[in-house]
Amino acid sequence: MANIIDGKAVSAQVKEEIRQEVEALKAKGVEIGLAVVIVGDDPASQVYVKNKEKACETVGFNSYKYALPAETTEEELLALVDKLNKDDKVDGILVQLPLPKHLDDKIIINNIRPDKDVDAFHPVNVGKIMIGDYSFLPCTPAGVMELIKSTGTDVAGKECVVIGRSNIVGKPQAMLLLHQNGTVTITHSKTKNLKEVCARADILVAAVGRAKMVTADYIKEGAVVIDVGMNRDENGKLCGDVDFEDCKEKAGYITPVPGGVGPMTIAMLMKNTLTAGKEHHGI
Repeated sequence: MANIIDGKAVSAQVKEEIRQEVEALKAKGVEIGLAVVIVGDDPASQVYVKNKEKACETVGFNSYKYALPAETTEEELLALVDKLNKDDKVDGILVQLPLPKHLDDKIIINNIRPDKDVDAFHPVNVGKIMIGDYSFLPCTPAGVMELIKSTGTDVAGKECVVIGRSNIVGKPQAMLLLHQNGTVTITHSKTKNLKEVCARADILVAAVGRAKMVTADYIKEGAVVIDVGMNRDENGKLCGDVDFEDCKEKAGYITPVPGGVGPMTIAMLMKNTLTAGKEHHGI
């Protein structure tokens, strides 16, 4: 039976460390601020934004929320980003994705100052991650690395397989595993013998967006299995890319959905914001 990796517990620990550091900074007169911009009323985005506000409260950040109507123009959104770029109270800027169809998220992200881009989506930050000289890491892959660390597993020399090649998770995830000296394979919809490739992995990260795609025959006995997926099953119940019930006997460690990677993403956003704030204040 696999050990369940408790993302809630690990994220609570990360947030507590941040809270203590923020308290020490406040005693020196330094306050950290995160601005979150949401355009339109996508229900999932609303939930994410609420969770981010709650996390800011927990760690002691100032939280600035900008809720704009769905029909906001690109000019209006860029004007707000420009204003936040110049605002000294704001250390981190996050524009909640997806944006309404008429807005180009690439243009918006490229206009966020790289040193305030706490999602680490700006091309400058993406390039820094590639060469291993970064201030921020994309929140979900960084959270995955924390969860792997919490198991006591040393990534160095391990066979690591990532299912999925998105810019937000798959590609940066592979880079972070590589930076820790893992031997990394990125797999995707065109990969031949996917099952066999996955079954070699000491560490398997599933980030493909297909409910319960990964079954026990994809998994090596005793592997660390991290499920980034957020899907609904045939009964409308929240589930991951990994068939948890099928895999839990074979894996060594496994994350549940919900309660695995999800809580870590927001904890790592808080960590990035703290880093941005310290850099801005020369600490």
